[in-house]
Amino acid sequence: MRRADRLFQIIQILRRGKKPITADAIAEELETSKRTVYRDIADLIGQRAPIRGEAGVGYILEDGFDLPPLMLTPDEIEAAVLGAQMVAARGDPVLRRAAEDLIAKIGAVIPENLRPLVVEPATRAAPSWKTTPDNIDMASVRQQIRAGRKLILTYRDEHERETQRTVWPFAVGYYETTRLIMAWCEMRSDFRSFRTDRVAGAEFPEDRYPDRPASLRARWRRHQQEQWERMQARHKARDRERA
Repeated sequence: MRRADRLFQIIQILRRGKKPITADAIAEELETSKRTVYRDIADLIGQRAPIRGEAGVGYILEDGFDLPPLMLTPDEIEAAVLGAQMVAARGDPVLRRAAEDLIAKIGAVIPENLRPLVVEPATRAAPSWKTTPDNIDMASVRQQIRAGRKLILTYRDEHERETQRTVWPFAVGYYETTRLIMAWCEMRSDFRSFRTDRVAGAEFPEDRYPDRPASLRARWRRHQQEQWERMQARHKARDRERA
């Protein structure tokens, strides 16, 4: 790998990470030595890249520094195009158009020699033939999430029983054939997921819920992890009983 490419990749690795990244980890990803990484980090700092850290502890890239956005590698272009293809195949109409526009924009701004990666990509997402239609305006759902506003759903469960729920939506899960709205349910005082094809009616009030979407997502992830750990503990206990 050329030195210029290696320096660029070090910046990319640090920009990607949220915690300090050790020279060992950087050297392993770049398939080079720790000594080379130390030297490259020192050179980057000498060029005023805002890198903090030290040998043996790890390095982080401070906020406010970025590289020109169009300096994409072939792998990054293929990853972006493949991801956009998957959204175009499985997303709602607004996201589908956005994904198609994104592919067109990438093709318009990258260098000519890389354009075949967009026009004739070697990777391609399979079309989704069995996606269940949404019974709710998903663009409006995403706006409620961004604004931290409540959502009022008339919802049918698998037995066709209807309930009205006031929920705090914080994420949308896109699966192979269905989409789920993840939310805190006021009725259940707990996290719930709602299939978009089972929504019988929806209202989009201006009321904000008393939390931040990012905070709800973090709590939900902890909740999912705790549920998984409890399930694993039950399985282990069952296996011990059978032994």
